Amino acid sequence: MNTAVPCYYHLDVEVGPERVGQVRRILAAHLRYWDLETLVEPVCRGTEMLLKAIDEHATDKNASIEMWWNGQHLITAVGENDCDLRPDQDLRGALEHIAAMSDGWGCCATDTGSKVIWFSQRARAGERVPLVPTAPWPDLREVLQVPREVRVAALAGPESTSAGVLEDAR
Repeated sequence: MNTAVPCYYHLDVEVGPERVGQVRRILAAHLRYWDLETLVEPVCRGTEMLLKAIDEHATDKNASIEMWWNGQHLITAVGENDCDLRPDQDLRGALEHIAAMSDGWGCCATDTGSKVIWFSQRARAGERVPLVPTAPWPDLREVLQVPREVRVAALAGPESTSAGVLEDAR
């Protein structure tokens, strides 16, 4: 039975204008490696928006990015270390965009006062290895069962009764 293998990726980054594009390429490469090509654009766009907002509003420019793939959903989380950054004010535009393009999202505080913003993307049908295997179609050799060492002259005769060869219908 084919089942999806859970995947996890973690990246710590010091946010800056030049690093946003690098992070986008790194995340896109991991998603392609996980065979999630169709999720590259929404995940990278959402992460890019959050990183740009953190770069613009936060005093502590360190952030952590994590991605989890469980076979049906890809969850992306961006954590920042600035206690003064307010998601409802400073990150409002990025959060509105993430809410519109994702299947689910949220924000939670950690024990240290930092915040983690996460969003999930569901893999649509046909985008990943099917979780339920399908029955294979019969192979041509299984149906006909023609012997390999039958001479061509024997196959060409009209009244041959070898396995898999039809008799001449008169």
